[in-house]
Amino acid sequence: MTQLSYTFRPRRRSTLGVPKHLPALKALAIREGKIHILGTPTLNGCGTPVYLDVEGDSDRDFYYLIGMRTGGELPSAQHSFWADDPAAEKKIWAEFLKKLTEIEKPRLIHYGSYETQFLRRMRERYPNAGITAFLDELVLSALNLLSIIYAHVYFPTYSNGLKEVGQYLGCRWSEEGASGLRALIWRSHWESSRAPDLKQKLLTYNAEDCEATQRVAEALFRACQGPVSENPAMCLVNVDSLKREYPQRFGKTEFLLPEFQKINEAAYWDYQRNRVYARSGTKSPRRKVQRQGLRTRLRPNKTILVEERRPASCCRCNGTLIYKWGRYSQTVFDLKFSPGSLKRWVIRYLFSRYICWKCKTTFHLYVRRPKYGADLCAYLLYQIVEVPTPQNVVAKTTRQLFGLPLSRGLINHIKALEAERFRPTYRMILDRIGAGALVHADETKVSVGGKDGYVWVFTSLEDVAFIYTETREGSTLQEVLGKFRGVLVSDFYAAYDAIACAQQKCLVHLMRDVNEDLSKQPFNGEMKEIARRFASLLKPIIETVDRFGLKARYLRRHKRSVEQFYDVLSEQTLETEVAARYKKRFEKNRNKLFTFLDHDGVPWNNNNAEHAIKALVRLRRSIGGQSSPRGMRDYLVLLSISQTCRYRGLSFLDFLRSGQADFGDFPASLNR
Repeated sequence: MTQLSYTFRPRRRSTLGVPKHLPALKALAIREGKIHILGTPTLNGCGTPVYLDVEGDSDRDFYYLIGMRTGGELPSAQHSFWADDPAAEKKIWAEFLKKLTEIEKPRLIHYGSYETQFLRRMRERYPNAGITAFLDELVLSALNLLSIIYAHVYFPTYSNGLKEVGQYLGCRWSEEGASGLRALIWRSHWESSRAPDLKQKLLTYNAEDCEATQRVAEALFRACQGPVSENPAMCLVNVDSLKREYPQRFGKTEFLLPEFQKINEAAYWDYQRNRVYARSGTKSPRRKVQRQGLRTRLRPNKTILVEERRPASCCRCNGTLIYKWGRYSQTVFDLKFSPGSLKRWVIRYLFSRYICWKCKTTFHLYVRRPKYGADLCAYLLYQIVEVPTPQNVVAKTTRQLFGLPLSRGLINHIKALEAERFRPTYRMILDRIGAGALVHADETKVSVGGKDGYVWVFTSLEDVAFIYTETREGSTLQEVLGKFRGVLVSDFYAAYDAIACAQQKCLVHLMRDVNEDLSKQPFNGEMKEIARRFASLLKPIIETVDRFGLKARYLRRHKRSVEQFYDVLSEQTLETEVAARYKKRFEKNRNKLFTFLDHDGVPWNNNNAEHAIKALVRLRRSIGGQSSPRGMRDYLVLLSISQTCRYRGLSFLDFLRSGQADFGDFPASLNR
């Protein structure tokens, strides 16, 4: 904890987005034993504060105790509303609202989201047309203290729980170890014994929680009233006033004296190496390396004399008196691959220039080749797409290893030219996917030019295609899969449902969602039963897949188990919200969860598309959000070629070097 506290550095905070909780600042508050205020939290103190704390049983979705404590200018008074059973819940809710109407401009203040959920559910569960406007205003103006503390106020406590923060402010609880879990135990024992002392324990515990909420709220109001210096008794520290405990090591330093600024500039590394040492008569080895790495006049490895027949006539005046008029050359930079090495390869082409003696026009018949050879372009694309490596790093390593004069901008230009060359291949991949029998689809968010966009991936067992769009609308699906009549494997995004074809929803996504909600509500018996029956249904199916593969004649035997699962599910009456939501989800996707049982070769998960997404994630890290929409589309064309090679078991580098545009012709050309 002490080590973590020393990692906190005051930084300029962005005014956009949701404020984040800073664990390092929390550790600093614990180390110094002081409350740290980050930013300028504002608490509107209008109205009469009413401090609320509710006790309930989440498994039964039942609230049995509502505690409220009035504050402000009125003397503090505690009110408790107790329900013996779920039938009395409506009664205590009505009594609670009646008491609130007797208070002038009440404003509910609570600690945590449990009370927020309570207000919303009770408003929907017991609508009262007479006080609808009053209740809506009450819910809208309710203040959750924890949301303010999480983002702006850091108490010197190991958690932001009400018990720990309240104890720091001087609150005490009658029962040692009192907590929400202990309250559930007390309530359970009371329901079986009806002992008065257990009921009194719960009432006292609830009243003490209300008092602690009041104590925390008053402390926050005092902290937000004015500057920290006006509240020395609370041991407050304004984070904006903190200075770095260690001197700044990197970044620009602001000097108060202009002389210091001039002296500091003269101490920069580049300045000393390029100017001071040069004037001192000391040679800079770095400058020598730079000249060697960036020189453009390289000795050719091979010189080719282009033999041409002298033209019969002038292309301008049709004159027949043509003479040679000097010799020109072109240098092509390339790489030469061999089984054990890779070396720079420079070819110089010599060709003749001609002149028409009649009109004095000069011309040549030589068709200029690209300045950078096919093997060099293939190597660069392999580095930035397959590896993947940032373009500036590729440019630097190419200069240092091969001495070729490449820059980041030049590599980006080569990438754009090669992407345009492979665009017909990319369209063929999309056409094959749309005309196939099985497609996996998925989408993910990317940052392009500081804005959010989306990349869609469509895969078959042999082809992969990525498409960039600025929104997540389903029009892209219609363009690619509008005429698709096979089986579509996808997640539960609603846009996929618009495709008129057989669909298989990813059961792994569903299983993960069930597991996550079950972990959040481990005592929810209904949710546990749904998860158990779903696991019992899937396990024998997966065992059959492992034994016989994705063959419908073996998988159809499990359709009866699926029908039994849905029959039991439809007969259940579920009370908890999360279980009822999953029942609705299962019934809505009944025809899309087990489609693979009727088709050969259709998997029960979307692993194929997720595997392709991983390649995109690696490329996204390399790009770092600095690409443009056009550059991203070029990247995705090349990434589609790369992943298609991977799915087909081919070498992306060898395919680029082969010069082929279709994967079907590549193995034959490679064998030759």
